Amino acid sequence: MMKNHFNLKVLFASVGLVSVVVVVLVHSKHSLSGFFFQTHPEVQESNVTFSWRTKNDVQSTDASKGGQHMKASPVKASEPCPEPPPDLVGRLHVVLETDRTLTEVRREVGSLLQQGGRYKPPNCVSKQKVAIIIPFRNQDEEMTHLLYYLHPILMRQQVDYGVYVINQDGEGLFNRAKLMNIGHVEALKEYDYDCFVFSDVDLVPLNDQNLYRCFDSPRHLSVAVDKFKFVLPYEKFFGGVISLSKDQFLKVNGFSNTFWGWGGEDDDLYNRIMIRLKSISRPDSTIGRYKMIKPVEESNQHKPKNGNKPRETKTTLETDGLNSLKYTVKDIEKDRLFTFITVNFTAPSA
Repeated sequence: MMKNHFNLKVLFASVGLVSVVVVVLVHSKHSLSGFFFQTHPEVQESNVTFSWRTKNDVQSTDASKGGQHMKASPVKASEPCPEPPPDLVGRLHVVLETDRTLTEVRREVGSLLQQGGRYKPPNCVSKQKVAIIIPFRNQDEEMTHLLYYLHPILMRQQVDYGVYVINQDGEGLFNRAKLMNIGHVEALKEYDYDCFVFSDVDLVPLNDQNLYRCFDSPRHLSVAVDKFKFVLPYEKFFGGVISLSKDQFLKVNGFSNTFWGWGGEDDDLYNRIMIRLKSISRPDSTIGRYKMIKPVEESNQHKPKNGNKPRETKTTLETDGLNSLKYTVKDIEKDRLFTFITVNFTAPSA
């Protein structure tokens, strides 16, 4: 029997006037994982070696050395992805190399991605369609590091996802919350997303068991950040990386559009959630750990007087948010790693 070819055994039998033809197809099973995962680098975590390959891929590669091949995953493309995802590794060792480039990231983690930073699990159907929304301006190094780690994590989590980087044009004050509202609207123009993960560009997950998906309540994913010594700055803190389902985000009317500079918009969103949805959820501090890339000193950030605005949530919730959003799309770029959307809106001077 020749390898990599179908063998046909045709058996003819006559029973009276009826002829029965039985065709038996025997296929020599070979994994394609070696083709897809042959160039990915390895990362050291304690005494365990981790690579971008999935567990099944690593087993198949090792077994093939003895002339045998591991069985293909029993999960079919039409079946739901298993729970929990089988290829998670837990704690990750994140190394922020200063000379890492987007070109290198494309080469190392982009082979399985569709243009625009889109991915679907090849062997199963993900339970949710997730849009990753990243507000952005002039943070190329941070984005390079984040995407280098985030894409493999999302693949191991078997997420049907797309990454949207929402870039604010001009030199006016940054409006992080408005950019996230825009990301929600623009992503829905491309795909029927039912879950939205809003992520700061400078936060890298340290545990892939922290699932980038939506839950019964809005989810605060980044509960333990190294900058804050891995504890919550305060109980109502809801910033960094969060997830809301499409319905949850619509019920709270999205973010406020009126928070310019840094600070306050997360507290306002927390208030909106408590008014409309009554609760949030969080992973424990072992799972929800993050490393911040180049922490910015508070004194260096533009911080207008946003401190009192979260107290006004009850009066602004109905009229300030998704239903009052105004902006202009200046450009849309489809990169292998992300969809980069540059937008324009009137902003106060920095």
